[in-house]
Amino acid sequence: MLLRQMRYFTTIVDCNSFTEAAEQCYISQSAISQQIQALEKELGVELIHRENRRFSLTPAGEYFYRQSKVLLDEVDDLRRETIRIGQAEESKLRIGYLKNYSGQELHMAIAEFSKLYPEISIDTVAGTHEELYDLIRFGSVDIVISDQRRAFSEEYENRILLECQCFAEISGNNHLSAKEYLTLKELKQTPCILITPLEQRDGEAAYYRDTLGFVGNFLYAENLEEGRLMVLGNRGVLPLENMGTMPPAIPTIKRIPLYRMDMPVERTICAFWLKKNTNYYIEEFADTLQNLIRLSSSL
Repeated sequence: MLLRQMRYFTTIVDCNSFTEAAEQCYISQSAISQQIQALEKELGVELIHRENRRFSLTPAGEYFYRQSKVLLDEVDDLRRETIRIGQAEESKLRIGYLKNYSGQELHMAIAEFSKLYPEISIDTVAGTHEELYDLIRFGSVDIVISDQRRAFSEEYENRILLECQCFAEISGNNHLSAKEYLTLKELKQTPCILITPLEQRDGEAAYYRDTLGFVGNFLYAENLEEGRLMVLGNRGVLPLENMGTMPPAIPTIKRIPLYRMDMPVERTICAFWLKKNTNYYIEEFADTLQNLIRLSSSL
Protein backbone atom coordinates (compact mmCIF):
# COMPACT_ATOMS: atom_id res chain seq x y z
CA MET A 1 0.00 0.00 0.00
CA LEU A 2 1.35 3.41 -0.98
CA LEU A 3 0.88 6.62 0.98
CA ARG A 4 0.09 8.24 -2.36
CA GLN A 5 -2.89 5.89 -2.78
CA MET A 6 -4.15 6.86 0.66
CA ARG A 7 -3.88 10.53 -0.31
CA TYR A 8 -5.77 9.89 -3.53
CA PHE A 9 -8.50 8.05 -1.63
CA THR A 10 -8.96 10.73 1.05
CA THR A 11 -8.94 13.48 -1.57
CA ILE A 12 -11.69 11.73 -3.53
CA VAL A 13 -13.81 11.48 -0.38
CA ASP A 14 -13.10 15.10 0.62
CA CYS A 15 -13.99 16.37 -2.87
CA ASN A 16 -16.82 13.87 -3.34
CA SER A 17 -15.60 13.67 -6.90
CA PHE A 18 -13.02 11.67 -8.83
CA THR A 19 -12.66 14.52 -11.33
CA GLU A 20 -11.96 17.25 -8.76
CA ALA A 21 -9.65 14.96 -6.80
CA ALA A 22 -7.65 14.20 -9.94
CA GLU A 23 -7.26 17.93 -10.60
CA GLN A 24 -6.06 18.57 -7.05
CA CYS A 25 -3.60 15.68 -7.25
CA TYR A 26 -2.38 16.73 -10.73
CA ILE A 27 -3.08 13.38 -12.39
CA SER A 28 -5.70 12.17 -14.86
CA GLN A 29 -9.08 10.86 -13.76
CA SER A 30 -8.34 7.46 -15.26
CA ALA A 31 -5.03 7.27 -13.36
CA ILE A 32 -6.61 8.08 -10.00
CA SER A 33 -9.35 5.50 -10.63
CA GLN A 34 -6.71 2.87 -11.42
CA GLN A 35 -4.85 3.69 -8.20
CA ILE A 36 -8.00 3.21 -6.11
CA GLN A 37 -8.73 -0.08 -7.87
CA ALA A 38 -5.19 -1.23 -7.15
CA LEU A 39 -5.63 -0.25 -3.49
CA GLU A 40 -8.87 -2.19 -3.20
CA LYS A 41 -7.26 -5.20 -4.87
CA GLU A 42 -4.35 -5.15 -2.43
CA LEU A 43 -6.66 -4.86 0.58
CA GLY A 44 -9.08 -7.43 -0.81
CA VAL A 45 -12.12 -5.31 0.09
CA GLU A 46 -14.32 -2.75 -1.63
CA LEU A 47 -13.79 0.76 -0.29
CA ILE A 48 -15.96 2.69 -2.71
CA HIS A 49 -19.29 1.44 -4.01
CA ARG A 50 -19.77 2.84 -7.50
CA GLU A 51 -23.17 3.35 -9.09
CA ASN A 52 -23.28 5.12 -12.47
CA ARG A 53 -21.54 8.46 -11.84
CA ARG A 54 -22.11 8.43 -8.10
CA PHE A 55 -20.30 6.61 -5.35
CA SER A 56 -20.58 5.93 -1.64
CA LEU A 57 -18.23 4.54 0.97
CA THR A 58 -18.60 1.02 2.21
CA PRO A 59 -18.21 0.45 5.98
CA ALA A 60 -14.64 -0.62 5.28
CA GLY A 61 -14.13 2.53 3.21
CA GLU A 62 -15.41 4.77 6.01
CA TYR A 63 -13.02 3.16 8.48
CA PHE A 64 -10.11 3.37 6.04
CA TYR A 65 -10.88 7.05 5.38
CA ARG A 66 -10.90 8.01 9.07
CA GLN A 67 -7.68 6.17 9.87
CA SER A 68 -5.96 7.40 6.71
CA LYS A 69 -6.63 11.03 7.64
CA VAL A 70 -4.96 10.50 11.01
CA LEU A 71 -1.98 8.66 9.53
CA LEU A 72 -1.47 11.17 6.73
CA ASP A 73 -1.47 14.06 9.20
CA GLU A 74 1.17 12.25 11.23
CA VAL A 75 3.22 11.54 8.11
CA ASP A 76 3.03 15.22 7.10
CA ASP A 77 4.26 16.26 10.55
CA LEU A 78 7.05 13.69 10.38
CA ARG A 79 8.08 14.78 6.90
CA ARG A 80 7.98 18.47 7.77
CA GLU A 81 10.15 18.08 10.84
CA THR A 82 12.61 15.69 9.16
CA ILE A 83 13.09 18.03 6.23
CA ARG A 84 13.38 21.02 8.53
CA ILE A 85 16.24 19.32 10.38
CA GLY A 86 17.91 17.90 7.28
CA GLN A 87 17.69 21.10 5.26
CA ALA A 88 18.54 23.52 8.04
CA GLU A 89 21.12 25.09 5.75
CA GLU A 90 18.38 26.00 3.25
CA SER A 91 17.23 28.85 5.43
CA LYS A 92 15.98 31.23 2.75
CA LEU A 93 13.06 31.29 0.32
CA ARG A 94 13.33 33.79 -2.54
CA ILE A 95 10.01 34.76 -4.15
CA GLY A 96 9.50 36.80 -7.32
CA TYR A 97 6.14 38.30 -8.23
CA LEU A 98 4.67 40.62 -10.86
CA LYS A 99 5.15 44.35 -10.39
CA ASN A 100 1.45 45.00 -10.96
CA TYR A 101 0.33 42.37 -8.45
CA SER A 102 -2.34 43.85 -6.19
CA GLY A 103 -4.04 40.84 -4.55
CA GLN A 104 -3.86 40.01 -0.87
CA GLU A 105 -3.29 36.24 -1.01
CA LEU A 106 0.46 36.52 -1.64
CA HIS A 107 0.87 38.59 1.52
CA MET A 108 -1.30 36.14 3.47
CA ALA A 109 0.69 33.17 2.13
CA ILE A 110 3.99 34.75 3.19
CA ALA A 111 2.61 35.45 6.66
CA GLU A 112 1.23 31.92 7.04
CA PHE A 113 4.43 30.31 5.75
CA SER A 114 6.56 32.45 8.04
CA LYS A 115 4.44 31.41 11.02
CA LEU A 116 4.91 27.71 10.20
CA TYR A 117 8.62 28.04 9.42
CA PRO A 118 10.04 30.94 11.43
CA GLU A 119 13.57 29.68 10.76
CA ILE A 120 13.18 30.39 7.02
CA SER A 121 13.86 33.97 5.96
CA ILE A 122 11.86 35.20 2.98
CA ASP A 123 13.18 37.57 0.31
CA THR A 124 10.80 39.05 -2.26
CA VAL A 125 11.41 40.87 -5.52
CA ALA A 126 8.91 42.41 -7.93
CA GLY A 127 9.46 42.36 -11.68
CA THR A 128 7.90 42.20 -15.10
CA HIS A 129 7.23 38.86 -16.74
CA GLU A 130 10.57 38.95 -18.56
CA GLU A 131 12.50 40.04 -15.48
CA LEU A 132 10.99 37.21 -13.46
CA TYR A 133 11.75 34.73 -16.23
CA ASP A 134 15.42 35.71 -16.14
CA LEU A 135 15.50 35.57 -12.34
CA ILE A 136 14.12 32.02 -12.17
CA ARG A 137 16.12 30.86 -15.20
CA PHE A 138 19.44 31.92 -13.69
CA GLY A 139 18.63 30.81 -10.14
CA SER A 140 18.29 34.25 -8.57
CA VAL A 141 14.90 33.33 -7.05
CA ASP A 142 13.39 30.01 -5.99
CA ILE A 143 9.82 30.54 -7.20
CA VAL A 144 8.00 33.16 -9.26
CA ILE A 145 4.34 34.15 -9.41
CA SER A 146 3.73 35.34 -12.95
CA ASP A 147 1.43 35.23 -15.94
CA GLN A 148 1.75 32.53 -18.57
CA ARG A 149 3.11 33.86 -21.86
CA ARG A 150 5.17 30.87 -23.01
CA ALA A 151 4.31 27.23 -23.54
CA PHE A 152 4.98 25.23 -20.38
CA SER A 153 8.53 23.86 -20.24
CA GLU A 154 9.49 20.39 -19.00
CA GLU A 155 12.34 22.01 -17.05
CA TYR A 156 9.90 23.75 -14.73
CA GLU A 157 7.14 22.91 -12.35
CA ASN A 158 4.23 24.87 -13.82
CA ARG A 159 1.50 25.28 -11.21
CA ILE A 160 -1.62 27.04 -12.50
CA LEU A 161 -2.96 29.15 -9.64
CA LEU A 162 -5.98 30.70 -11.31
CA GLU A 163 -7.56 32.04 -14.48
CA CYS A 164 -8.16 35.63 -13.52
CA GLN A 165 -10.21 38.43 -14.98
CA CYS A 166 -8.56 41.68 -16.04
CA PHE A 167 -9.67 45.11 -14.88
CA ALA A 168 -8.90 48.66 -15.90
CA GLU A 169 -8.25 51.29 -13.25
CA ILE A 170 -9.42 54.62 -14.61
CA SER A 171 -9.85 58.11 -13.21
CA GLY A 172 -13.30 58.93 -11.88
CA ASN A 173 -13.01 62.14 -13.90
CA ASN A 174 -12.86 60.17 -17.16
CA HIS A 175 -16.20 59.96 -18.99
CA LEU A 176 -15.72 56.18 -19.37
CA SER A 177 -15.61 55.63 -15.60
CA ALA A 178 -19.40 55.36 -15.33
CA LYS A 179 -19.52 52.22 -17.48
CA GLU A 180 -20.28 48.79 -16.03
CA TYR A 181 -17.49 47.30 -18.15
CA LEU A 182 -15.01 48.59 -20.71
CA THR A 183 -14.18 47.06 -24.06
CA LEU A 184 -10.75 47.33 -25.61
CA LYS A 185 -12.36 49.09 -28.57
CA GLU A 186 -13.75 51.80 -26.27
CA LEU A 187 -10.25 52.38 -24.91
CA LYS A 188 -8.56 52.89 -28.29
CA GLN A 189 -8.36 56.66 -27.68
CA THR A 190 -7.19 56.22 -24.08
CA PRO A 191 -3.50 55.44 -23.44
CA CYS A 192 -2.72 52.17 -21.69
CA ILE A 193 -0.30 52.49 -18.75
CA LEU A 194 2.20 49.64 -18.51
CA ILE A 195 4.46 48.99 -15.53
CA THR A 196 7.78 48.11 -17.08
CA PRO A 197 11.41 49.36 -17.18
CA LEU A 198 12.74 51.33 -20.12
CA GLU A 199 14.55 48.43 -21.78
CA GLN A 200 11.42 46.21 -21.87
CA ARG A 201 8.86 48.74 -23.05
CA ASP A 202 8.73 47.55 -26.65
CA GLY A 203 8.28 43.90 -25.71
CA GLU A 204 5.62 44.62 -23.11
CA ALA A 205 3.70 46.87 -25.49
CA ALA A 206 3.87 44.20 -28.20
CA TYR A 207 2.37 41.63 -25.81
CA TYR A 208 -0.50 43.88 -24.73
CA ARG A 209 -1.15 44.89 -28.32
CA ASP A 210 -0.72 41.61 -30.21
CA THR A 211 -1.82 39.07 -27.60
CA LEU A 212 -4.30 40.87 -25.37
CA GLY A 213 -5.68 43.21 -28.03
CA PHE A 214 -5.01 46.74 -26.75
CA VAL A 215 -5.18 49.08 -29.73
CA GLY A 216 -4.33 52.54 -28.32
CA ASN A 217 -1.10 54.24 -27.35
CA PHE A 218 1.04 53.22 -24.40
CA LEU A 219 2.47 55.11 -21.45
CA TYR A 220 4.95 53.64 -18.98
CA ALA A 221 5.50 53.60 -15.23
CA GLU A 222 8.28 52.07 -13.13
CA ASN A 223 5.98 50.73 -10.41
CA LEU A 224 2.34 50.36 -9.35
CA GLU A 225 2.30 53.55 -7.29
CA GLU A 226 3.58 55.63 -10.21
CA GLY A 227 1.03 54.01 -12.51
CA ARG A 228 -1.82 54.89 -10.18
CA LEU A 229 -0.61 58.49 -9.90
CA MET A 230 -0.83 58.68 -13.68
CA VAL A 231 -4.39 57.32 -13.49
CA LEU A 232 -5.27 59.98 -10.90
CA GLY A 233 -4.01 62.58 -13.37
CA ASN A 234 -6.38 61.10 -15.97
CA ARG A 235 -3.49 60.29 -18.30
CA GLY A 236 -4.65 56.78 -19.16
CA VAL A 237 -5.95 53.41 -17.90
CA LEU A 238 -3.96 50.92 -15.86
CA PRO A 239 -4.70 47.22 -16.64
CA LEU A 240 -4.61 44.88 -13.63
CA GLU A 241 -5.26 41.18 -13.10
CA ASN A 242 -7.68 40.06 -10.41
CA MET A 243 -5.16 37.76 -8.71
CA GLY A 244 -7.24 36.85 -5.68
CA THR A 245 -8.73 39.38 -3.29
CA MET A 246 -7.94 42.87 -4.49
CA PRO A 247 -7.96 45.76 -2.00
CA PRO A 248 -10.56 48.47 -2.64
CA ALA A 249 -9.63 50.97 -5.32
CA ILE A 250 -8.33 54.25 -3.91
CA PRO A 251 -10.72 57.23 -3.95
CA THR A 252 -11.39 58.86 -7.35
CA ILE A 253 -10.18 55.73 -9.17
CA LYS A 254 -12.70 53.32 -10.66
CA ARG A 255 -11.87 49.64 -11.23
CA ILE A 256 -13.89 48.29 -14.16
CA PRO A 257 -13.87 44.83 -15.82
CA LEU A 258 -12.16 44.65 -19.22
CA TYR A 259 -13.84 42.96 -22.18
CA ARG A 260 -12.73 42.00 -25.66
CA MET A 261 -15.90 42.24 -27.73
CA ASP A 262 -18.43 40.47 -25.44
CA MET A 263 -15.95 38.27 -23.57
CA PRO A 264 -13.95 39.15 -20.43
CA VAL A 265 -10.21 39.56 -20.88
CA GLU A 266 -8.53 36.86 -18.80
CA ARG A 267 -4.98 35.86 -17.87
CA THR A 268 -3.48 32.62 -16.57
CA ILE A 269 -1.46 33.14 -13.39
CA CYS A 270 1.03 30.44 -12.40
CA ALA A 271 3.73 29.55 -9.90
CA PHE A 272 6.94 28.47 -11.62
CA TRP A 273 10.10 26.87 -10.26
CA LEU A 274 12.92 24.81 -11.72
CA LYS A 275 12.39 21.08 -11.22
CA LYS A 276 16.05 20.52 -10.46
CA ASN A 277 15.83 23.03 -7.58
CA THR A 278 12.62 21.65 -6.07
CA ASN A 279 12.61 21.39 -2.30
CA TYR A 280 10.03 21.00 0.42
CA TYR A 281 9.75 24.70 1.22
CA ILE A 282 9.09 25.75 -2.36
CA GLU A 283 6.31 23.19 -2.68
CA GLU A 284 4.89 24.09 0.72
CA PHE A 285 4.73 27.79 -0.17
CA ALA A 286 3.12 27.04 -3.55
CA ASP A 287 0.51 24.85 -1.81
CA THR A 288 -0.19 27.55 0.77
CA LEU A 289 -0.67 30.25 -1.87
CA GLN A 290 -2.83 28.02 -4.06
CA ASN A 291 -5.08 27.04 -1.13
CA LEU A 292 -5.59 30.69 -0.15
CA ILE A 293 -6.46 31.64 -3.73
CA ARG A 294 -8.91 28.74 -4.02
CA LEU A 295 -10.50 29.73 -0.72
CA SER A 296 -10.97 33.34 -1.82
CA SER A 297 -12.40 32.20 -5.16
CA SER A 298 -15.03 30.05 -3.44
CA LEU A 299 -16.32 32.87 -1.23
